[in-house]
Amino acid sequence: MTAITVAKARENIYQLIQDVNTNCTPVTITNQKGKNAVLIGEEDWKAIEETLRFMAIPGMAESIIDGGKTAIENCLEEHEIDW
Repeated sequence: MTAITVAKARENIYQLIQDVNTNCTPVTITNQKGKNAVLIGEEDWKAIEETLRFMAIPGMAESIIDGGKTAIENCLEEHEIDW
């Protein structure tokens, strides 16, 4: 992960935002007080939030893992699906 100072981030904020969104690479913004921040793209943040919501549901992680081990032909219902 790239790290830059607050001063550098301030100088190049528009380019920094574009780079973060284009490359999907977070950037750590550092300061002298030791309390850093991480800049990530909005799409990446939404994906993180969605993952956190799913993982907050009891048993969801295990269900996803089990589902990944199931052959696709065993996932389909016998009756026709009406979309």
